[in-house]
Amino acid sequence: MDRIDRLAALFHRRWACPVLAQLHCTKGAKFISLVHALGANAGAMRQAIDELIDLGWVRRNPGYGHPLRPEYILTRRGERLAPACERLDRALRSLEVHDIALRKWSMPALYVIGDGPTRFTQVAEALPGATDRAVSLSLKDLGGAGLIERRLLDGPPPGSVYGAAPPGARLLPILDAI
Repeated sequence: MDRIDRLAALFHRRWACPVLAQLHCTKGAKFISLVHALGANAGAMRQAIDELIDLGWVRRNPGYGHPLRPEYILTRRGERLAPACERLDRALRSLEVHDIALRKWSMPALYVIGDGPTRFTQVAEALPGATDRAVSLSLKDLGGAGLIERRLLDGPPPGSVYGAAPPGARLLPILDAI
């Protein structure tokens, strides 16, 4: 799985990255503890955990007691990914962009833009499965949060390019570690 695919999989569910960060800090947690610690909806949390299990990053703790109250822990693959998720979670909170950044295509789009001036079509082509509308909304949200900058280009054909703003550039090394 290449980095863009991994970022797209990780941010497919809003709570996936925070769950990995929380499991990294706590070395395991019950479902209800994750819901309360992250302030998540139980249904959304269930979907995120199920997807993390399918991706092979999280598993049930086989040595933990009650079957109706399972505990979740990181797999070896999850242990390699979780420290970067924890750093990203802290950075997003310090920049006060946590909610915007954890939307489905925000961090993958920022990562694509991080290589330098990037046109809309380049971002859309680099994100597998993202519609033009989803890319457009992500770019608008990232720009509103001050993570990217849009520059208009003169001349035929007129257009615009996107680049990482200084706060967004701070996140790129962390995304590169994912």
